[in-house]
Amino acid sequence: MEIRIRSTGQVMLEDELRRWAKDNNGPSWDRTTDEVLEALGADVVFEGPQATPENHYQFSMRQGVEQIDGKWYTKYVLGPIFTDRPATETEPAQTAAEQEAAYIAQKDAAQAESVRSQRNQLLKDSDWTQVADAPVDKTAWAAYRQALRDIPSQAGFPWDIQWPVEP
Repeated sequence: MEIRIRSTGQVMLEDELRRWAKDNNGPSWDRTTDEVLEALGADVVFEGPQATPENHYQFSMRQGVEQIDGKWYTKYVLGPIFTDRPATETEPAQTAAEQEAAYIAQKDAAQAESVRSQRNQLLKDSDWTQVADAPVDKTAWAAYRQALRDIPSQAGFPWDIQWPVEP
């Protein structure tokens, strides 16, 4: 359970609250109750709703706490969040747009690698269908395997894949 100290706005876990209370000559207790929290000037932080990603590149990330109708909740926003970065001794300046483009390229490359790996496994699993004495419809299996090889050329690659169905 997370707790927010009213006087400082600090958010901490229950165990940290016990240490904080001890360090600040506060009470000790066996069970955290509303009375204990009131004596400490603290409030429970409830879990807030996750942010809903709108595309493959976003995720829900925690960004502090917020008060809603007198109660404290974890606050979630869509991430990642990019900001312009000035140059340092070791790195050039980079705009938020440049960082976002690099992030999208990295995510696309990782997804493409994952899809290709899955595709390669399906090809490997169907290799047996191409031996001369395999008791299968070779034409249907050859078409299936070609459709697997063509996956990287699909319009939605690497995120929206139309997987072929085994014959």
